[in-house]
Amino acid sequence: MKDDRLLEMRIFKAVVEAGGFTAAAHALNVSQPFVSQTINSLERRLGVQLLHRSTRTQRLTSEGEGFLISCNELLDAVEQAEARIRSSEPTGDLRVSVPQAFGIDQIVPALPGFLAAYPKLTVRFSLSDSQVNLIEDNFDVAVRMGQLQDSSLRSRKLCELQRVVVAAPAYIDRHGVPVTPQGLARHHCLVWDAPREHLNRWPFMINGKLEKVLVQGGFRSTDGSTLFALCVDGIGIMRCAEHLALPAIRAGKLVAVLSDYQARDDTAIYAVYLPERQLVPRIRAFVDYFVGVFAQPPWQAPVP
Repeated sequence: MKDDRLLEMRIFKAVVEAGGFTAAAHALNVSQPFVSQTINSLERRLGVQLLHRSTRTQRLTSEGEGFLISCNELLDAVEQAEARIRSSEPTGDLRVSVPQAFGIDQIVPALPGFLAAYPKLTVRFSLSDSQVNLIEDNFDVAVRMGQLQDSSLRSRKLCELQRVVVAAPAYIDRHGVPVTPQGLARHHCLVWDAPREHLNRWPFMINGKLEKVLVQGGFRSTDGSTLFALCVDGIGIMRCAEHLALPAIRAGKLVAVLSDYQARDDTAIYAVYLPERQLVPRIRAFVDYFVGVFAQPPWQAPVP
């Protein structure tokens, strides 16, 4: 049976320390309604009011003051208990969320080695291009691509993330190749749908300056694997992550286009986790292992 009492205590403590529900939500990187619902549920279960609320401020009730002392003592005890086992062998459930295309292409092939190295772990693995909330969705660690938003999460960079504009030879045979970034307006581009529409502004170096060109196309998707498959099938031009693009280029399935205008991305691939979980053995094991896997990205390895 799921027991959320420690989570309720942590959120209650954050509300008191931050001075409000909104500030606590920001500190915990969760939604304000989630914080409010958690405190309301806690008060209903205990049968007492812990906080006096007004439109401008809030203060602890006498019951809330006593409960806060108990929360601090219990949460400190949990931290001390975990500290005693942090040097032990990783065990238990490890819940991981990774982006679909990168996960299937790069994380999944490395999982057998990870599982062999840590046989006492049970891995619960989720493939999704949605950005999960580690607290609300109950994940230990998530792999994220791009630029990290400011948050209370800790992160380790796994590797740089670069993208390349590519097309299949079949597409080029039918439609030709764009000579300049502006020429993309006359071509079919494979584009992202919300919430990743910002990726449809492709950066190029034009006359020594970085410029972004908004591309359009008749097919949109939230799934990078689908866009890549259609690109290989000759449906359109795509700006594709190197982990997919470079092996396909070497295999002759894709051709790099507009290489003279190639811009370097200021982005990376990260593992993110809650700050208080950074030394938990199972999380540390996963992060350290994949930092090692991508120290030399497999897709950049020279062809033997």
